[in-house]
Amino acid sequence: MAISLSTDDKLEYHFYPVASGQLQFRIKAPHDAHIALTTGPQEEEPMYEVFIGGWNNSKSVIRKNRAKPDVAEVQTPDILSGDEYRGFWIRWDDGAISVGKEGEPSSFLTYADPEPFAVGYFGVCTGWGASGEWLIEGYGAMKTRDELTYKFHNIRSGSVLIEVRAKSNAHIALTNKKGESSPMYEIMLGGWENTASVIRYDRKQPDKVRVNTPNLLNENETKKFAICWLDGRIMVKAGNVNGSVIMEWQDPKPIGVSYVGVRTGWGSAGKWKLQTAQYPSRLAPNSKNTNPSAPPPQPAEYVEMGKVCWVDSSDGLLPPSAVEGGKDDETLYVGRAYHEGALLPGKVKPGHSACYVAWGGGEHRKSEYQVLCGCEPAWVPTSGNNIPPNAIPGGETEDNETLYVGRVEHSGTLTIGKVQPSHSVCYIPYGGAEVAYPEYEIMVEK
Repeated sequence: MAISLSTDDKLEYHFYPVASGQLQFRIKAPHDAHIALTTGPQEEEPMYEVFIGGWNNSKSVIRKNRAKPDVAEVQTPDILSGDEYRGFWIRWDDGAISVGKEGEPSSFLTYADPEPFAVGYFGVCTGWGASGEWLIEGYGAMKTRDELTYKFHNIRSGSVLIEVRAKSNAHIALTNKKGESSPMYEIMLGGWENTASVIRYDRKQPDKVRVNTPNLLNENETKKFAICWLDGRIMVKAGNVNGSVIMEWQDPKPIGVSYVGVRTGWGSAGKWKLQTAQYPSRLAPNSKNTNPSAPPPQPAEYVEMGKVCWVDSSDGLLPPSAVEGGKDDETLYVGRAYHEGALLPGKVKPGHSACYVAWGGGEHRKSEYQVLCGCEPAWVPTSGNNIPPNAIPGGETEDNETLYVGRVEHSGTLTIGKVQPSHSVCYIPYGGAEVAYPEYEIMVEK
């Protein structure tokens, strides 16, 4: 769900309720895009204000309760445009406010409020001679991690077959290391309200290729594509590797592709299925296929996103069919959360409105997290780095080592944590610390 609106040249906020700790939007204005974060749907204290492109599009600031001096300020020349939409995000968590640009994980403006308040509404307006056109996404139900961050998978072939069901904005990233790194190829299918598709290099404009693709995607119908790359030649094909070419681009300085990431954005939830395939074919050079009617070689790898179902959640909320895994003074659920570049399995404790993960000797509280749902795993005893073949991967370290979900009995509790094979232990978050156990139970598929 998205809202689209225009703001006239007057400093009067339009307010809307917000349930998550994040706001994602696009704005077309020559300067002075103002966003307010408040407890209620009106301009009154307490209130944070974020001014993007103020002072004739030269700087951006955060202000609290209309008081000066501003609590944060940064020079941002030409950050807005009156001719094109520019995308931004604002996040807040317990008084920590950060502002960033679409497609960039790092913020350019931050503030930590020593006296935070709960944000229940946001407002937008333009002023000081500027009118604006806004597209505010995720309004109503925003899945922050799914929509704003690529889900990456290691890939060892020259092509990926994609099935996607989404109303617009299916994005595919090709990188040489896991994560939104640089350089990166990005393929955007069904962008601009499902009217056009592009190939972009390293988030830079102008796009390398742009083609009109009206109604390319459909939220009620699965669409199939093949993304192929060979020596820097990026191709998007309809259907499979033998399908017609939708668009292509030759990179004069190719990067090695070892990871593929997918996401949907701007309010377009997506259901994805990925299947890697060999491209070109596995036939040796100059050899002939003596049996053209034979079935093609099996794909090198298959992964269906959501097969092990991790569902985004926050603030103690539990999705349907959340998997129970532990117990202290209440039931604990299997969760995971991002911390310092790692995706860490841990314990969701609804009574604390958080997921706790262990890292670097400490216990870390996360208000945004993912919950394992819709499956019935088993727990088996093991020790050290003896990982059963049917153990369910639960995350990764910042160095891309696979982590598993484990649990141990500790101080009268059954606490969920992370199994790190290279350390031969299960780490649990407890009492503010990271506690290591060489003997533990590990979560496996039945």
